[in-house]
Amino acid sequence: MLTRFHHAHKILQEIMSTRLPNIESLGPWIELQFTRSPGPGGQNVNKVNTRVTLLFDFASCAKLSDRQRDRIRRRLRTRLSRDGRLRIVRHRERTQARNREAAQQQLMVLLVEMMKESKPRTPTRPTLGSKRRRLDDKRRRGQLKQQRRSDGDG
Repeated sequence: MLTRFHHAHKILQEIMSTRLPNIESLGPWIELQFTRSPGPGGQNVNKVNTRVTLLFDFASCAKLSDRQRDRIRRRLRTRLSRDGRLRIVRHRERTQARNREAAQQQLMVLLVEMMKESKPRTPTRPTLGSKRRRLDDKRRRGQLKQQRRSDGDG
């Protein structure tokens, strides 16, 4: 079983092998907003803005191709803000720096997974045995219903 760290590490290795820009080069199109985080935080919980909202303006990003922008728009549409930017919120960690790092990693993970080509489905035909089993089950079910009908008449 892969831990969260190993999964993230594996995906980060894929980032290096794909032709996606790195997080530093996406800087001009990323806006970070910091707000107070819900949940545990000890003395800092109502004082420090640790929750990070990362907004990525992929529509105007020169580092992405039109095809990549369309894929982001289609595949990540539930994560888009009202103004059309990709929105990622992180508040699990207790510090702003860790949450910022987690949000940036999540952005890269989303971009890599979104760029993976899905394998086209190869249509298959049911086997002869599965057809026979299906028809036998249908026949048995029909006979059972037929018996119920004749038992209820008397």
